[in-house]
Amino acid sequence: MNIAAESGAFADMMRLLEDLGRIGREPGGGVTRLLYSPSWQEAQRLLAGRMADAGLEVRYDRVGNLYGRLPGTRPDLPVVLTGSHVDTVRAGGDYDGAGGIAAGIAALSYLKRRFGMPVRTLEVVSFCEEEGSRFPLTYWGSGSIGGRYRIGDGTGIYDADGVSLDEAMKAAGFGHESQPDCRRRDIGDYVELHIEQGVVLEAAGRRIGVVESIVGQRRYGIAVTGNSNHAGTTPMSYRADALAGAADMIVRVEEMAKQAGNGVVATVGRIEALPNTPNVIPGEVRFSLDIRHTESGMLNEFSESALETFQRIAAARKLQVKADCWLKTEPVPMDGTLAGRIERLCMEAGLPYLRMVSGAGHDAQMMAAVSRAAMLFVPSRGGISHAKEEYTELAHLAEGTAVLAACLHELAYTTGVDG
Repeated sequence: MNIAAESGAFADMMRLLEDLGRIGREPGGGVTRLLYSPSWQEAQRLLAGRMADAGLEVRYDRVGNLYGRLPGTRPDLPVVLTGSHVDTVRAGGDYDGAGGIAAGIAALSYLKRRFGMPVRTLEVVSFCEEEGSRFPLTYWGSGSIGGRYRIGDGTGIYDADGVSLDEAMKAAGFGHESQPDCRRRDIGDYVELHIEQGVVLEAAGRRIGVVESIVGQRRYGIAVTGNSNHAGTTPMSYRADALAGAADMIVRVEEMAKQAGNGVVATVGRIEALPNTPNVIPGEVRFSLDIRHTESGMLNEFSESALETFQRIAAARKLQVKADCWLKTEPVPMDGTLAGRIERLCMEAGLPYLRMVSGAGHDAQMMAAVSRAAMLFVPSRGGISHAKEEYTELAHLAEGTAVLAACLHELAYTTGVDG
C-alpha cells in the first residue's frame, strides 16, 4: 500500500508537520507546546482544521483530547483508533507525538479516498498531554480515556508558576460538564505510529520497529536538606552541604544502574540548589530521578535499593532526604495479535523490521487498559529525541504511514474484530 505515491495524503501530512513545527518554535530551536498553553491551543486548532479538511467529523472531549472520526457502516462494532500526543517537552523536536497524529490523519484520509466508508468506525486522536512537562503527571489525555484520571484530579496539581491543572484546563476552554465525557468503552483496537526516539533501528538497518512491550517507570522528586551557612567561615567538617550530598547520590545511582545492567536505566534530568548563591553552602537541593525497566520485579528492586542508598548517604553526611514518587507505571505488553499483524504487513511489503521493547513511555500503555493496543516505530536519525536535532527521514515516515494504513484497513474494512 504505497500511500505516498497513490494519494496526496502523504504530501498533506508533510505540510502538516511543517506547520505544526512553527507553533511553539523557540528562538534557539526546538518547539515547546505545554499542556493548555497558547501554543498548545493553536496546535489543536490547526489539527482540528486539517481533520475537517480530510472529511472527518471533529470533536473535543472534556479534557481537550481532539478526535477526527470516519463513521463505519456497523456502528455496533468497536472503534479502531490511531493517533498520538500534541504536547512536547521544552524545546523538543518536530516529530515526537506530532508524527503519529499526522500519520493517522493521512492514513484515514487515504483510506476514505481509496476505499470509501469503513465497516468499523475509524478515529484519529490528538491526545491533549503525554509528556508531563508542565504538570507533575503524565498521560492526562489517554489516562482520562482509560479511567486512570478523573476531572477532579486536576485540582491539587500545580505547575511551576502555581497554576493548577484544573485552572489551566478551564482557561483553555475545557473541563466543563457540558462537554463530552473523556471515558471511552467503545474502542476495540488502538494502533500508534511513533518515532523510535532511540538508535536501535538505525543501527540495525531496519525500517520498522514492532513494539512488543513498553517499559515501566518510576519518577521521583528527591529533596535533600542540610544547613545553609557562610561559605568562607564554616569549616568543612562542620558542614551539612545538601548539594555535595545530592552530587554523591546522583553519581552513585548512575554507578548502580551500570552495575545492574540488564536494561536498567536511571536518569537525573533536573536539579535545583537553594539558595543558589555562590558564597553560601546549599541548604536544600531538589532533583528528579527517572528509573525504567521492562520487568516489574527488577524495577521495584532497583528503585528501593536506590532510595535506601540515598538514605545511607544522607545519614553519613548529616542530611535529610525525602523521596516523592509522582509517577508509577508498570511495564505493559502490547497485544500479540496486533503485533503479529504489523509484522506480517512488513514482510508482505518487503520492509526490514525488528521486534523490540520501547524504552520510552507512550499513550499506548494507557490505551492497553481499554482496548487491544499496538505500536510501530520508525527510525530516529542518530537516536536523538526530545531535542531540536530530532529528525526522521521522509521515506521512513512514508513507509511507517503505509504500514499503519494497511493495518487500519484490515481492522476497519474487513472488521478484524477477532484479529
